[in-house]
Amino acid sequence: MIRHDSLRALPVRTALPALERALFGRAGDSADDGHGCAVLCAPPGTGKTTLVPLVLAGLLGAGDGGEAGGAHVRRVVVAEPRRIAARAAARRMAWLLGEKTGERVGFTVRGERVVGRDTVVEVVTTGVLLQRLQRDQELAGVDVVILDECHERHLDADTVAAFLLDVRAALRPELRLVAASATTDAAGWARLLGDAPVVEAQGVSYPVEVVWAPPLRPVRPPHGMRVDPVLLTHVASVVRRALAEREGDVLCFLPGVGEIGRVAGQLGDVGAEVLQVHGRAPAAVQDAVLAGSAGSGRRVVLATAVAESSLTVPGVRVVVDAGLAREPRTDHARGLGALTTVRVSQAGARQRAGRAGREAPGAVYRCWTEAEDVRLARFPSPEIKVADLAAFALQAACWGDPDATGLALLDAPPAGALAAARAVLAAVGAVDGSSGRATERGVRMSRIGLHPRLARALLDGASRVGTRRAAEVVALLSEEPPRAYGDDLAAAWRAARGNSDAYGARWRQEARRLASAAGKESAGREAGASDDTVAGLVAALAFPERVARARGAGAYLMVSGTGGELGDGSALRSAGWLAVAVADRPATAVAARVRLAAVIDESTARDAAGHLRSEGEEVHWEDGDVVARRVERLGAVELSVRPLKKPDGSLVRAALLDGLRREGLGLLRWTRDTEGLRERLGFLHREVGGGWPDVSDAALLERADEWLEPELSRARRRSDLARLDAGQALRRLLPWSTGEASRLDELAPERIEVPSGSRVRVEYGGPQPVLAVKLQELFGLRETPEVAGVPVLVHLLSPAGRPAAVTADLASFWREGYRAVRAELRGRYPRHPWPEDPSTAVATRRLNNRR
Repeated sequence: MIRHDSLRALPVRTALPALERALFGRAGDSADDGHGCAVLCAPPGTGKTTLVPLVLAGLLGAGDGGEAGGAHVRRVVVAEPRRIAARAAARRMAWLLGEKTGERVGFTVRGERVVGRDTVVEVVTTGVLLQRLQRDQELAGVDVVILDECHERHLDADTVAAFLLDVRAALRPELRLVAASATTDAAGWARLLGDAPVVEAQGVSYPVEVVWAPPLRPVRPPHGMRVDPVLLTHVASVVRRALAEREGDVLCFLPGVGEIGRVAGQLGDVGAEVLQVHGRAPAAVQDAVLAGSAGSGRRVVLATAVAESSLTVPGVRVVVDAGLAREPRTDHARGLGALTTVRVSQAGARQRAGRAGREAPGAVYRCWTEAEDVRLARFPSPEIKVADLAAFALQAACWGDPDATGLALLDAPPAGALAAARAVLAAVGAVDGSSGRATERGVRMSRIGLHPRLARALLDGASRVGTRRAAEVVALLSEEPPRAYGDDLAAAWRAARGNSDAYGARWRQEARRLASAAGKESAGREAGASDDTVAGLVAALAFPERVARARGAGAYLMVSGTGGELGDGSALRSAGWLAVAVADRPATAVAARVRLAAVIDESTARDAAGHLRSEGEEVHWEDGDVVARRVERLGAVELSVRPLKKPDGSLVRAALLDGLRREGLGLLRWTRDTEGLRERLGFLHREVGGGWPDVSDAALLERADEWLEPELSRARRRSDLARLDAGQALRRLLPWSTGEASRLDELAPERIEVPSGSRVRVEYGGPQPVLAVKLQELFGLRETPEVAGVPVLVHLLSPAGRPAAVTADLASFWREGYRAVRAELRGRYPRHPWPEDPSTAVATRRLNNRR
């Protein structure tokens, strides 16, 4: 029996007429077919996920929001981003109709399909809809597609939208498309759908009081998957505070399953039922949460972001927000991809807070300060900007657009990430390396419903170790086992077989699905291999870049060049080789943390990562000298090394140049005269320019071919560089072709003759040439000497050679500064001349004549 009262209480009813006009035009007006697309903005709890599909399918009468006089029955597909949301939406719609799921309303998620002959509303995950579009681009028999929660910007949802717009443009212009969003940030989607109308529904929302509840103790910021236990303890205390200060159930948002479990462990005595809601939660728990409290007792619901907008939890009056979320991140250079913990966005925080005001006034306790709140990002990052794009690239290739340039996307995929993804696809044989088009194998891989790496491991592993065993290991890799299973993949496999927990049940179901998807049952060429061998081989096939060799003390080097470290208590620490299945590398860490791996041998490593094997001569600068050797490598891992007796001369020369860049030109032989020549050339380059060379380190290394040859090509080691005369080499850079080189001593003389007859060295190392000379030797010199038109800086010395004065204007010094110097030094050096007028006195190097 249809639940009329529940249907009529849903606020989205007021927006239905405008939505139907946008999609189908005005009733009775054959000239008005409507736009065909629409953006529906409706807050969570208004019925956009449940009432709208029923109305568009024509299953409700006018009193419940449907068309007056009955409506044409249409087939509607609703795409949800999560399995838990797809199941919940289908059950809720069936309940509203007074039916069981599988009658007129059904659902399909990976590994589970509940539909019947009379089903006209089908709720699917976006991943399932992607597979369906690849098999049947026309979506035959479907009249309306609703993309729910499109504001979350999941990659599958963006891809589905792009494909559906292609279908409307080329094959099915009559196909109706609705982008449903829980926020009012709809302008981008409206433009994407061809300036589609935006239909807004007002929710029944009650005021929500914001309580700022930051931790009193300092909390370390999250990195990778790690969340400071201090914050989790604080969140548990805030939940207790909320129970004491407020009425109603408490909904607490945490970033992941692990954090939910740890907070639940600290709430055992709160006097309320503690429930855990996440994508892995058993269906019975999900149903209990969505059904509301059965008695008078209170509930504390600990949830991930799945409860932000996909689900409505009845009875909630208080929200406790830890302020964290999980987003995918990929290190394309190292082949590492994982979820990482980030601060919630302002939009996400608003969504979470709104959960407290669905049924009555409520409150949100935010575990951060008001000052921090204004610094949060406005919206979460679109997955297409941060996630691994291998699956997206394969979908685009199978769709016929390998570069994704023809797809209507809100954000274009980053070029570097897309190139890395296509390289992975080419390596596993999913696309043609030159054209990027999907191969027959790639099309088959895309239909398995796995990441291309895992699809490769399933197909290739089945032929090696048998379909069933390959499927079981890949099922473990597709959903990371609980931490309690340990970090040994083979041991986790055995644990999953023997456990009857929720993970074990999901794993067995997925293993059966994958075995069916892999095709005909195969015993495999290595059917007798042990579990450890099978687990290692399949993991290595999935992630060949993560094959790793031991470096000692639990440290490993992956062939991608990334270091990895096992936990202190890991039983894998004695293994010589590992196939790393799960690892993450926090931004500040030197090495990745290995969370799941399998033992392999070198033969398996060579087999799985054979495309990364190379052998050749390696000549480089290491530990202060040239090292020449023949090396066999598996990516960054050295398999064998032999010394080279006669290395290629060009490689040696390149290594010597690298040594000069690293350690400096001091590796050459520099005398005082050579240093002086370099300083003189540097002065002329700076002051005169023209053809006078730049002799800075960078410039000299850049022009090594011009001034270090032929000696550099003859050198074989560091000691040969130490014998290379830098002065002779430098003279090769002089402007000989213009004749200017002959003017070197004229423009920048090495020495200047002073009035005493001495030839005094000029130092060119500073910003101004310096002439350091005893004061008595300059008597009679009225003007400051110049070189290349630049006055020298005269350092006047005492008879003992100590500094007495510095001047760039000798005439001024004789007039004004000399008297003070004379008064100070005359008594100290009485045997030396100190005339009254030094500008007219005779210069001397000697003492006064004896009387």
